[in-house]
Amino acid sequence: MAMIETHKLAKTFKARKGAVEAVRGVDLQVNEGEIFGFLGPNGAGKTTTMRMLSTLLDPTSGQATICGYDLRRESGHVRDQIGYVGQKGGAEAMETGRENLVLQGRLYGMSKADAQKRAAELITRLDLEPFADRLAKTYSGGQRRRLDIAMGMMHRPRLLILDEPTTGLDPQSRARIWEEVRSLRAEGMTIFLTTHYMDEADGLCDRLAIIDNGQIVGEDTPNGLKQQIAGDIISLGLNMQNGTGAKVKEALHTQAFLRELEETDAGLQLYVDRGEEVLPEVLRLLDHNGAVTRRVTLARPTLEDVFLRLTGRSLREEQTA
Repeated sequence: MAMIETHKLAKTFKARKGAVEAVRGVDLQVNEGEIFGFLGPNGAGKTTTMRMLSTLLDPTSGQATICGYDLRRESGHVRDQIGYVGQKGGAEAMETGRENLVLQGRLYGMSKADAQKRAAELITRLDLEPFADRLAKTYSGGQRRRLDIAMGMMHRPRLLILDEPTTGLDPQSRARIWEEVRSLRAEGMTIFLTTHYMDEADGLCDRLAIIDNGQIVGEDTPNGLKQQIAGDIISLGLNMQNGTGAKVKEALHTQAFLRELEETDAGLQLYVDRGEEVLPEVLRLLDHNGAVTRRVTLARPTLEDVFLRLTGRSLREEQTA
């Protein structure tokens, strides 16, 4: 069963200089019981999409069903089925963690006794006991994030939506969140998350979608996306001046093993099949054409390579910007 299914979902905002198309016809399918990741550069439409799917923004056009309910006509049922954890969380700083959880349960219609019982379960499950009765304003980043996730789980949602769940956390806290997300998936919950961490997307997500300029530009398993890069990557540090670069490129283009070739600031980047086998042939070809090789590296494609190829920029550069 598809827990999220969208068809040409779009959102346009009015601005002084005209309309801004934040999301332009997104088609998504997130299946029951999977961890689905959403990647994209700043301003690509990730958060706008998530806010629409969480009923916090009305779509301009398109359709979506969440947990079997129509996003527009049955928004109340959608909210009953989902838990949403935004980047900034929703805990009241001047309430304790336990009080925040009970309040969340009461907002979802739980009796006081049921809310207290569920809060106690989550406090134990997410190792919140040492600080559950302290004010939330005293929590560390990792403690606060675990409380946020507990609040999102309070009403036992079928779908948990997490916006950047581990941003800013130390490695130990990130690992603890990953462990809990995997545990939830093992219990049958569906997770839809955004992340800027490539290791998180690669190691945690069953499938990924990459969004750029409001449109999905790639979707597959992490390994499937990497395979789309077209083989292994050989990076060559070369002097491309004095005609040598042109000779080398011309010679490489005649080789059957070459799928793609890109010129970089440092020299050339080759996309090839069976990199270990063809590397000696590449080195012989360079030597035959008089190229002085300063550096050679052979690597498997990473999600960062996928992101760069599909969007034209590095996600690390986007984060720095």
